[in-house]
Amino acid sequence: MIDVNAAVIKLNGMEDSEAEDIKNCLFTLYSVREGEQPLDRDFGLNHEFLDQPIPIAKNMLALEVINKTHRYEKRIRVEKIEYEESEEGQLIPVIYLRKG
Repeated sequence: MIDVNAAVIKLNGMEDSEAEDIKNCLFTLYSVREGEQPLDRDFGLNHEFLDQPIPIAKNMLALEVINKTHRYEKRIRVEKIEYEESEEGQLIPVIYLRKG
């Protein structure tokens, strides 16, 4: 199972205040389910990946993160997404970003 709410966001080459603002915006974006925001039903992540086998779920989540980050946070670009395993056996996305 992938735990999106525990995602780790890594930003390099930015001032601390700007990086903190971007992280806050992305944590909000990644923690909301698509369709929950009344004025913007596309905001948030589509969670259809949760019902898929792990390799497919990883790809679906990566694509969703890349597309939504590009759409809602123009200051950065997704460089890569890796996964770490928690002590409970859940996969935690580690999202690497660069100034974009």
